[in-house]
Amino acid sequence: MCTNNKHKHWQPATVTIHGGKAKDEHGALVSPLYQTATFAFANTAQGSARFAGEEPGYIYSRLGNPTITELEQRVAALEDYPAAAATATGMGAVSAAMLAFLQQGDHVLVSDAIYGCSFALFSHLFTRFGIEVSFVDMADLEQTAAAMQTNTKLVFLESPVNPHLKVIDIAAVAAIAHAGDAKLVVDNTFMTPLLQQPRRQGADLVLHSATKYLNGHGDVVAGIVCGSAEDIELIKLTTLKDMGATMSPHDAWLILRGLKTLDVRMQRHCENAQQVAEYLRDHAQVREVYYPGFADHPAQPLMGTQMHGAGAVIAFELCGDINTARQFLDSLQLITIAVSLGDAETLIQHPASMTHSPYTPEARAAAGITDTLVRISVGLEAVSDILSDLEQAFTQLTTGEHQHG
Repeated sequence: MCTNNKHKHWQPATVTIHGGKAKDEHGALVSPLYQTATFAFANTAQGSARFAGEEPGYIYSRLGNPTITELEQRVAALEDYPAAAATATGMGAVSAAMLAFLQQGDHVLVSDAIYGCSFALFSHLFTRFGIEVSFVDMADLEQTAAAMQTNTKLVFLESPVNPHLKVIDIAAVAAIAHAGDAKLVVDNTFMTPLLQQPRRQGADLVLHSATKYLNGHGDVVAGIVCGSAEDIELIKLTTLKDMGATMSPHDAWLILRGLKTLDVRMQRHCENAQQVAEYLRDHAQVREVYYPGFADHPAQPLMGTQMHGAGAVIAFELCGDINTARQFLDSLQLITIAVSLGDAETLIQHPASMTHSPYTPEARAAAGITDTLVRISVGLEAVSDILSDLEQAFTQLTTGEHQHG
């Protein structure tokens, strides 16, 4: 973690620009990119001392790099943790964080609705290595407590849940996990540290797909996990180092650049999303809209405490069937069909056949992921243009016309 104590007094918007930043010897305003695989030693004694951990310094970029270190320090400061570990992808963060603390015979408790590849990791891969996994609706605290076992080591959740935006009481789940001597791991990708800091609710580890809002420009794949200095050191020295899912310096540099505008981007994302959600809720061809920003959403009691905004991802159920959903998406002209979120562009996708296709039909039904569910990540365009594109696609459903833009 950066030793600059000013972080403790800065507002998050300031940390996104200045957090973890070291003074450059040449006076460069922008942090330099250390695009190097390895680092030279002054002599063999120095090389040996660094490998032995007796002298600070860099060895090889898989083990550490100044550009990556700055990113780790900045995101750790934003999430209010002492340390962080940057990874090659969001799934690299999930895998490294979980496997560092698990062994054969352990049990993991997982929210029943999570990102599809996270679901595949837990349900398909972990079980091959003798790790037991249970999926549970963590909005139901009694059910969650009942699902804990004596060998439960980790509890994993997303909040809001991907894709239908159910909000989980992180503090309540943290209390359940800690009562059973388990660590709570929270995927905070949808909210960012500006809208939610799970550590304040008791989370032991918080991770992000840095591909999304932290970068914000859709030009990298990356992840990051934040936690105590002890936990992050364990992750770095075991699963992250040996599995090799480390971030490249160039990707770290791009995310550092993206982070500088995170605060203003999130303001625009959220403003646009609120208007889009209200438009969808009032539309005759929409059966239901899932968005934490509605006054009647079950998340409202957690607004202002756990969450400081509703985010910019919306899920909604179309009237009709899967063909209706496909026609609607294919009729959009401005909005892009793509399976990510947090970009400047508004992105839309069909969870059942795309991001959550690793789920079995039974698991999708249990998680409420229907064939008519659509997820939209509202971007930074003029909201009037986003609404106009949605309206023309709805009109084509009404008229029976179909045109892919």
